[in-house]
Amino acid sequence: MTFSFIEEILKNRFTGFLKMSELFYDSRSLPKTRGIYLVLYLADKSPEFMTIGTGGHFKGKDPNIAIAELKKNWVDDAIVVYIGKAGKEGSSATLQSRLRQYFSFGKGGNVGHWGGRYIWQLRNSNELVVCWKELPEDDPRTVEADLIKKFITRYGKRPFANLSD
Repeated sequence: MTFSFIEEILKNRFTGFLKMSELFYDSRSLPKTRGIYLVLYLADKSPEFMTIGTGGHFKGKDPNIAIAELKKNWVDDAIVVYIGKAGKEGSSATLQSRLRQYFSFGKGGNVGHWGGRYIWQLRNSNELVVCWKELPEDDPRTVEADLIKKFITRYGKRPFANLSD
């Protein structure tokens, strides 16, 4: 997968493809199973970054970073800006619960979803698109790590908002 075209993401059995703004309003369509999800930047223009984003201050930590750092992390030619996971063996986390946490953090909530926080410094982050792949049998951590490795192999760095393994 090159992480550049919706068609290839569809071929890899991702579903959903809903704007964040839609999911902020109604997240009931998110599966109550474990899996992985992608956040996609589909705009035809270069991203605009905000000095102060919408992300919450979890445990008093400021989620915002310098615009220069955001620009440095941006990956041209990739529509995938974040790869996330939900659930593991023995965990009750689902795509629905994990993404609800993520959205709550993005709306300023004091929620423990520190990963992917760069997303919230993108102007119009509510226009980003989220898709997911249910993994009832596979370990989402393994699948997420494999996708991130493939992304790094292709682009020489992680997706924009993926900060660590």
